[in-house]
Amino acid sequence: MTAQNPDPLENKLTGLEPGGGVPPGETPPAEGTSVGPQGPRTREDRGFLQCLWIVMIAVVVLLVLLFFVGYIVGILD
Repeated sequence: MTAQNPDPLENKLTGLEPGGGVPPGETPPAEGTSVGPQGPRTREDRGFLQCLWIVMIAVVVLLVLLFFVGYIVGILD
């Protein structure tokens, strides 16, 4: 028993040359433009976030320093 081909249009594909090649002009053109900013972010884009991280780290360091000074002085037991 032989099985039938499930794709009845297999031999009628347009644009294919014998052997599976595609003739010039048959494929769509490449993308011409890109959308959105390209390349690395500039300094003004990350300035606020960078300052926020520095302030948060400084606050944590200050709290740890105050804890150890308070422990040394004897306020904390």
